Amino acid sequence: MSPLVLVVVIFAAVALSVFAFGAAVVSPGSVLGARLRALGGQQGRRAENKPAVRERIEQALEPISKAIPLSAADMSRTRKWLIQAGYRDAIQVNYYFGARIVSAFLGGLAVLLFQGLDNFPLLIGVAGLGFFLPRFILKRMIKDRQKRIRLGLPDALDLTVICVEAGLALDQALMRVGQDLHHAHPDLSDEFHLVNLEMRAGKPRAEALRNLVDRTGVDDIRALVGTLIQTDRFGTSVAQALRVHSDSLRTERRQRAEEQAAKTTIKMVPPLVIFVLPSIIFVTIGPAVIQLIRQLGPISR
Repeated sequence: MSPLVLVVVIFAAVALSVFAFGAAVVSPGSVLGARLRALGGQQGRRAENKPAVRERIEQALEPISKAIPLSAADMSRTRKWLIQAGYRDAIQVNYYFGARIVSAFLGGLAVLLFQGLDNFPLLIGVAGLGFFLPRFILKRMIKDRQKRIRLGLPDALDLTVICVEAGLALDQALMRVGQDLHHAHPDLSDEFHLVNLEMRAGKPRAEALRNLVDRTGVDDIRALVGTLIQTDRFGTSVAQALRVHSDSLRTERRQRAEEQAAKTTIKMVPPLVIFVLPSIIFVTIGPAVIQLIRQLGPISR
C-alpha cells in the first residue's frame, strides 16, 4: 500500500469517527449526548459560581423593590403574572419591581442629562414610561408563552389519546407526553411535568389540573381540564372524551383562523388609505394639476 493511500484511509477513518461522535452528541434522543450535556452543565455551574452573584443581585434589588408600597392582592397578581410568563421562583417578584424602579430612574436620569429641569413634563413622561415598560414586556412574554402552549396543545392531545388507548393511565400518559414534547414544545412539557410532580406529591388530580390552568391562563387548557375533571368524576372513557375534545379544539382553531382571515380586509384599510391612496392620487391627478397651474398661472398674474 502506497503512503498516499494510507494517508487517505487514515484521514477518512478519523473524519468518520469525528462525524459519528458529533452526530451522537447532537442527536436529541442520544443517551451519550444527554450525558455529555449534563456533565457540561454541571462543570459550567461549578466554574461560574452563580449562587454568589445571584445573592449579590438579590441583596441589591431587595431594598429597591420595596420602594413600591403594594398590597397583598397586588403581590399575588404580580406573582401570578410571573408564573404565567414562566418565572416560578418567588425572588422573581423582587426582580420585577426592582426592574421597574431602575428603568424609571434611568429614564428620568437620561432626561436630566440631556434636557435638564427645563422640560419637566418630559421628565415625568419618560420616567412613567420607564416604570410601565417592564409590565408591558411581561404582558408580551405571557402572550407569547400562551401562544406557544396553544399551538402545542393539539399535538399533546393526540399523543395523550394514543397513550390512553394503548393502556396507560392518565397520569402516566401525561408524563409520557411531557417527555415526548420536551424538544418540540418545551413550555407545555414543563407544565405537564409539574402536574405529574404535584400528583406524585399527594395532591388530588383535580387540584393539580386546576393549578395547571392557573399557571398557564390559556382558555384551551381550561376547557381540557374541565373535560378531564368531569371524566374522572363520572367515570366515563378518557380516550373518547379526549378524542371528542380534540375534534372540537381543531374546529375552534379553524374558526379562529377564519376569523383572523376575515379581519384582514378591515385591518388593511388604514394602510391603504394612509400610504397607497395618496400616492395614487398624486400619480393620477398630479400631472393635471401641474398643467392647470402652468395654464392658469399667467392669467391670474
